[in-house]
Amino acid sequence: MPAASSTHAPAGLPAQVQQLYAGHHQWLLGWLSRKLGCTFHAADLAHDTFVRLLSSERAVAIDEPRAFLTTVAKRLLLNHYRREQIERAYLETLAALPEALAPSPEERAMVLEALCAIDRLLDGLPAPVRQAFLYAQLEGMPQAEIAQRLNVSQTTVKRYLVRAMTQCYFAGAAN
Repeated sequence: MPAASSTHAPAGLPAQVQQLYAGHHQWLLGWLSRKLGCTFHAADLAHDTFVRLLSSERAVAIDEPRAFLTTVAKRLLLNHYRREQIERAYLETLAALPEALAPSPEERAMVLEALCAIDRLLDGLPAPVRQAFLYAQLEGMPQAEIAQRLNVSQTTVKRYLVRAMTQCYFAGAAN
């Protein structure tokens, strides 16, 4: 049996996604490779773009396939950059720890996943709301200290915390 070309869509995909894959996968892979400078990450994100389309619960009329794929891929690219930024900050924090306190690779991976999940939950909230939530939850800071640090009233800090917790609750309930 001949090997499948990378421009042919895998069997079993909905027809619309098959057509997009067959007609534009190579182009998307090249576009992502230029953006990332890494063909391996580009291949992962190209794959994730089509997985996102497959997992969409509604059919989409696509007049401009490359513009559509670019939009989906850009969102995934932003998520990729955010994850890299979180990972870099976490690794910098770990580097400051004494070696005896350094977590195992498994623990590091779990913490990184948790940090990325928190980032996704708080996505879309204004920076002061996110910051108040992180001060309270990660650093155990009392509301009065958060208010002082953010230069706002304690009432505002309470509102921020309620808003952030509401966002987390409803985002968690949706999953």
